[in-house]
Amino acid sequence: MTTLSNPGYPPGTVITGKWRKKRYIVERMLGKGANGRVYLVQRPGHTERYALKVGYDTLDLQSEINVLNTLKEQMSDHYLVEADDHQDSSGEVPFYVMRYIEGSQLQHFIRSRGREWLGLVGLKLLEKLTVLHRSGYIFGDLKPENVMVSAYGQVELIDYGGVSAVGRSVKQFTEWYDRGYWNAGSRTGDEAYDLFSFAVMCIQLLDEEVLRTASAQLPQIRSVADLQAALRKSPQLKPYAGWLSKALAGGFADSREAVNLWKNTVYSPSRWESGQGKTPLWLKNSFVMSLIILACAVYLFLRT
Repeated sequence: MTTLSNPGYPPGTVITGKWRKKRYIVERMLGKGANGRVYLVQRPGHTERYALKVGYDTLDLQSEINVLNTLKEQMSDHYLVEADDHQDSSGEVPFYVMRYIEGSQLQHFIRSRGREWLGLVGLKLLEKLTVLHRSGYIFGDLKPENVMVSAYGQVELIDYGGVSAVGRSVKQFTEWYDRGYWNAGSRTGDEAYDLFSFAVMCIQLLDEEVLRTASAQLPQIRSVADLQAALRKSPQLKPYAGWLSKALAGGFADSREAVNLWKNTVYSPSRWESGQGKTPLWLKNSFVMSLIILACAVYLFLRT
């Protein structure tokens, strides 16, 4: 069953599940994509808020729900809450409900908190991608708008409409972050595709001007060499240049290897030597927390 129109719900609209009968009140629209709209909602009498995605097509939305159900089995944070249908003037409209991350889109978070936060946020995002890859899926349309970050640097991927099975064609993509746009490989979904997108996204967040310059080449001559040249030119990219260069070249065996090298890059003492920038607050806090945990462990040991 395909919906007849693209549903749009103003604040105050009540969305009622046909099968589970749960009611959700729309606060505002969070965003819209090629296959649906996402709303911030709240259940009557409850304080917790959710993100509710309304689909334009049942089959497309069911594909997303299948992915989220698979992830729910692999992860403890239960991203998917429920799925149901809602009756409105256009007919039966499919929807699903997700946990809502209080925070901001990745680009806004980095802009307000500083580039040094990319180390922690990037690590959390790569770990999310690794879980997805281990489950047999590729995110596909990885871009800053599809990454939400909490005030403490926790990360959540949103809009799973571009997710495809490993080995299948990428369903949705955005040009800048697409491997094919840079003539750097096919649009067949593999782990390297997501890692390439992640690398381009990092370049944008750290030095968007060099990315704009690189993308200004004619389509037929645009290449990954233009991105590699940007890495050599930009001081902002230098601390991450080794990792980014390997991801752009498709050099990682898998995303787990990419996570390990990112950790080494971020936590390396030389990363924060003079000229590379001051030690970020999140890294200082991480070190302090490690000392507190160690002290507690020693205290408990001596007491026994």
